[in-house]
Parts: sequence; C-alpha cells; structure tokens
Amino acid sequence: MFTTALRPQTPLPSRDLPSDLFEAINALKQKLNAVILAHYYQDPDIQDIADYLGDSLGLSQQAASTNADVIVFAGVHFMAETAKILNPDKLVLLPDLDAGCSLADSCPADAFAEFKADYPNHLVISYINCTAEIKAMSDIICTSSNAVKIVNQIPKDQPIIFAPDRNLGRYVMEQTGRELVLWQGSCIVHETFSEKKLIQLKIEHPDAEIIAHPECEPPVLRHASYIGSTTALLKYSQTSSSREFIVATEPGIIHQMQKQTPTKRFIPAPAMNNCACNECPYMRLNTLEKLYLAMENRQPEITMSEEIRVAALRPMQRMLEMSA
Repeated sequence: MFTTALRPQTPLPSRDLPSDLFEAINALKQKLNAVILAHYYQDPDIQDIADYLGDSLGLSQQAASTNADVIVFAGVHFMAETAKILNPDKLVLLPDLDAGCSLADSCPADAFAEFKADYPNHLVISYINCTAEIKAMSDIICTSSNAVKIVNQIPKDQPIIFAPDRNLGRYVMEQTGRELVLWQGSCIVHETFSEKKLIQLKIEHPDAEIIAHPECEPPVLRHASYIGSTTALLKYSQTSSSREFIVATEPGIIHQMQKQTPTKRFIPAPAMNNCACNECPYMRLNTLEKLYLAMENRQPEITMSEEIRVAALRPMQRMLEMSA
C-alpha cells in the first residue's frame, strides 16, 4: 500500500520567537523565496499574512502555477499533499503535523481499494478532500467548486463512483440527475449544524439569507437560498442585496466576508450542541507561531514516494484541464 511520510518538527523555544511575527514571516518569505497558501478556514492572522487565500480549487491552481521555491501550506494535510503532488521539486511545509481531515480519514485506502474492486467498470471521481493514496486510485479529482461541472462532462452511460463525501455526492446527484455510487464519508464540521437551531435563528433574523456549503446534510441544505463552495459563498455574499447572512460552513470564512463587505452582518450557523463544533479542530491547529517555526526550521516537510505522486498527479491534471 502506498504511504506518505512527514518529517518531524523540531520546536523552537518560545523565548526565541520574534516579537513581531508578521515582520519575521515576511522576512523569511523573501529569504526562502516562499509563498504562503492559506484556506479560508484558517485563523484570521494566517489569512491576513497569506500570499494567496482560497478554497481547494483555487489553492490547487495556485500551487500548480507558483514560481516559489518553498510552499508553506496553511491548511490541512491533504492540501499540503496536493501541493507536493503538483510540485515534486519544491519544499512543501505544513505548520502542524496533526492538521488532518475527518473527511479524508473516513476513507482508508485499503477499504476503498476493496470498495472500488466491487465496481470494476466505474470511473472514480474523488473529492480533493482525500489522501494522496485515494487520489492515486482515482480517475479524476474534483472540488466543491467544480464537482457538478466535471460530472456533467462524463458520458451519461459511464457509471461513476464518487468519494469520499456522501453529502457532496448527493448534492451532485441532485444537480446533474446522475446516479452515483457513493462512498459513505463525511466531514465532522458540516454534519454538526442543527436544522432545529437553524430554523430558530432564521425566526430571530427573518431578513437573513441562509447560505451553505454542499458538504452540509440535506436537512440544512433545504433551507439555504444559496449553496456553493467557500469561494462561491464569499462572492455571493458580496453581490447579494441582502444585508444579513446565516453562514452554514466553517466560520473562518466569515473573516473574509466581513472584510469584503463590512456593512453586512454574518452569523455562523449553530451546531447541535452548545459548543464550537462548527470550527474545524484540524484547521485551527495551525497558528502564526507554528507557521513561523515551519519556515524557520524548514520542517515539517511533506514527502511521498514518486510512485504515489505520479499516480495521484494524473487525476489532478484531469481536474485542472476540465476546470479551465
């Protein structure tokens, strides 16, 4: 079975941290010819220092086109792996080794290989939120931004396996009218939203629009006036005439929504319990301090075998071609 490896991080004593981390990180960017790519779900400080901020599709496109020697990926493990798949000769750093993904973890490579073997004539389209091993077993990769577009380009007589997110898969089925064989994976963040509390919040804010990510459960999506990727939600919030929004996705995106349209109000959709369960615990492991340490120490570095990288690169390239 294919495996990927991570080199351990050597922590720097806290007393040696510079007083101005923004200034120190910017200096290291120049020294290393580094680029910082960050997902919308990162802490605001990381979003503000990133060279490029985006969702999985935009980050993949940036990773494929960067001229930097070092890619610092402020996101989760599968995102940094994707950057390495696209840039084998570049140093790819991940600030925290434990920044994983519940959705990627819900699709183990050995179990998926057995699942795939049960459907020998099926094309495999995998959501980018998966491990390099799953990408290597796929025919095409997709993101929430382009999943519908990609499925619509596949001949209607071609059966399809869609993995690993069942909620995105169900949404794609509704939008395309296609039957898909779904791997039953899910994201812990997008499954925590409470329909009951969402309705109560809507009653309290009758003029607010509910906007949601397609990884959410169907009972939440049915109340949304707009469904889209994080980038699509951000753009919609800017162009909509509404002045108030209930946002059903990881609330890190609200930092950018508020920056782009400060006169509007953005309310995070409530979780089932009285907790911060709608915050991704993996995304939030990255901090400005850890980002600095990764650049200063040039580790932890993402590495993988050339065999798995090449196998995973093919479906990534097909996605980028089909998304043009």
